[in-house]
Amino acid sequence: MDRPPLEVADLVRAAGIAFIERNRQWIRWSHIQVLLAIARCRTAMLGGHIDECTRCGHRAAISYNSCRNRHCPKCQTGDRERWLQVRRRELLPVPYVHIVFTLPQRLALLAVQNKKLIYDLLLRCSAATLLEVARNPDHLGAEIGFFSVLHTWNQKLQIHPHVDCVVPAGGLSLGHTRWIRSHPRFFLPVPVLARCFAASSPLVSKSSNTWAATPIG
Repeated sequence: MDRPPLEVADLVRAAGIAFIERNRQWIRWSHIQVLLAIARCRTAMLGGHIDECTRCGHRAAISYNSCRNRHCPKCQTGDRERWLQVRRRELLPVPYVHIVFTLPQRLALLAVQNKKLIYDLLLRCSAATLLEVARNPDHLGAEIGFFSVLHTWNQKLQIHPHVDCVVPAGGLSLGHTRWIRSHPRFFLPVPVLARCFAASSPLVSKSSNTWAATPIG
C-alpha cells in the first residue's frame, strides 16, 4: 500500500510543538505522550527490524517499529477494520438515517464546567425524543432502535456539544409483529422532533436548539 501524501504524524511533527505551547493551560503530560508516540511511530527513533522468510531466507527491507499507542491511527488501522467488519454484519438490510441534536451554543461553556450532568441530559433527552416521536401513530407508530455518539467539539476543535444518532429508517410495530418502514423521503418530521426535544430538555429552548437529519444509506 502506498503511503498517503499527508499523515497525522506529519501534522504533529510540523505543528505539535506550537500546539502544545499555545495550550499549556490545559494540556497534560498524557496528551503530550500521545503526540510524541504518533510523531515517532514507524520511524528510526523507535528502532526497527528486518523480516526474513523462514522458507527461503529472503530478507525484506528494514521495517521501523510501531509505537502501539491506542490513539495512533497507524497502529489502530487493523483493529479498526476488524471492528468495522463486525459492525457491518450487525446492520439491518434497511436504509439508515443520521440525526443530530445540538446543545445551544450559549450553553457550551456551562457544559464544559458540568460535563457529567449536561452531557447525560443531552443524551437522555435526545434518546427520549426519538423514542416518543417514533411511537406516535401519527408519525411512525413503531419501536425504533439506534445508537448515539456524544461529540463535544466541531471540525475546528471548537466547543460544540452535540449528539449524533444513527437510526434504521423504520422500526417494529408496537405489537412487535411486523416491520414498519418510514416515509421514503424523510424519517420523522423535523419540526415535531425539534418541539419534542425542546420540551423534554431543561437545557434547550424552542428558539435555540438546532437539528439535522440526513440519509446515510
